[in-house]
Amino acid sequence: MNDESRARWFERWQRRVSRAAFRVAYYVYQVRVRLTRPITIGVRVLLIENDTALLVRHTYRDGWFLPGGGVKRHETLEHAARREAAEEVGAFEVGTLRLLGVFTNFGEHKSDHVAAFVCIDFAYTGQHDEEIAQIEAFPLDRLPENLSPGTARRIAEYRRGEFGLTGRW
Repeated sequence: MNDESRARWFERWQRRVSRAAFRVAYYVYQVRVRLTRPITIGVRVLLIENDTALLVRHTYRDGWFLPGGGVKRHETLEHAARREAAEEVGAFEVGTLRLLGVFTNFGEHKSDHVAAFVCIDFAYTGQHDEEIAQIEAFPLDRLPENLSPGTARRIAEYRRGEFGLTGRW
């Protein structure tokens, strides 16, 4: 095995280990949630460009989702949405964030609350952190089959022009 093939093998091995580590961390998180049942708050951002939605696929979950994640201590919802968009899709120069709604998720023993925003004025590099397996822009009328149900509902609400919503994620 020459140096170049060793390097390629090592890079593939690192990616596999990284993905496995994210899956284990996600499982540990799920166990913690079931045991402690904390109240959590998160954000999701519907990034729309030319009638396409920018979606992400995680390394630790199946399906396509809106970029987003948890709100950190001493962080506003808006700042969390901008940070998550930057981390997960490399979004920058994110313009106005319009609140689509605030939703709840009590599934999987959670008490989760999610603020969903829409942004139509942004630029992105496609660079992302290690938890993201893939980024893709899908036409709003041709979304992927394995779209998460909550993501599908948020996109449908956006397409109907509905804002200021509450309900289940």
